[in-house]
Amino acid sequence: MCEIFGVLAREKIYLNDYLKEFYRHCVEHPHGWGLARMDGTESVIEKEPVSANKSQYLKQRLSMPIREKTAFAHIRYATIGNVDYKNCHPFSLKDDTGRRWTLNHNGTIFDYPPIAKYVATQTGDTDSERILMHIVDQINRGIAEGSRKWTKEERFQFLDDLVCGLSKGNKLNFLLYDSEVMYVHTNYQSSLFHRESRDGTIFSTQPLGRDKESWKPVPFTTLLAFEDGRMTRVGTNHGNEYIVNEEDMKYIYQIFANL
Repeated sequence: MCEIFGVLAREKIYLNDYLKEFYRHCVEHPHGWGLARMDGTESVIEKEPVSANKSQYLKQRLSMPIREKTAFAHIRYATIGNVDYKNCHPFSLKDDTGRRWTLNHNGTIFDYPPIAKYVATQTGDTDSERILMHIVDQINRGIAEGSRKWTKEERFQFLDDLVCGLSKGNKLNFLLYDSEVMYVHTNYQSSLFHRESRDGTIFSTQPLGRDKESWKPVPFTTLLAFEDGRMTRVGTNHGNEYIVNEEDMKYIYQIFANL
């Protein structure tokens, strides 16, 4: 199981203390770290396929002020995909209108045939990258058919429909940013929390900071949209809770043994 972190603030805030605590969880997630800083259609991603506590680059990076409105962080426990730079999160792609989509994923896709075709064309080996490729392809198809950009409402409806299908039998925790809106989803109990303040909203697999009680579970089995630090849309409660089972664990262990 990986861990994810994200922030969507009204103005730039300092993230160093949160990030330092978040990356300390790498002892149980040693297969890579990543940091994405998003501004409009640009996403600056820094990552390495090493444990965060062994990265001299990350140590130096965190010694300097990191002040952002929108950012993701990730620490990886490899289940699908080798321990390699190309498999470290977050992932980012632009659609045909120039809108950049950045994905921060914690989960495993056991069965979802529409993403299987991307195995032949993706850069790395992860199911997470395939999810993002599928999203952008479908966005591009919809844009081409309608000969125009999609509105916020259309993008949200598309993702809501996608999540309802993709979450069946799969563990699907993610933060997704489309250069304007952040989409949030979890279907695994007690694995994604958020903290709201006047500055905006912070998301994390585990509560961070001294005031752990200020963190609340992200609403379950439902796609959420956030803008300007606040929740703006709530999707379908699909009810597809992921529950760990023996068959899935055998699948993961078999893949992990081959990494």
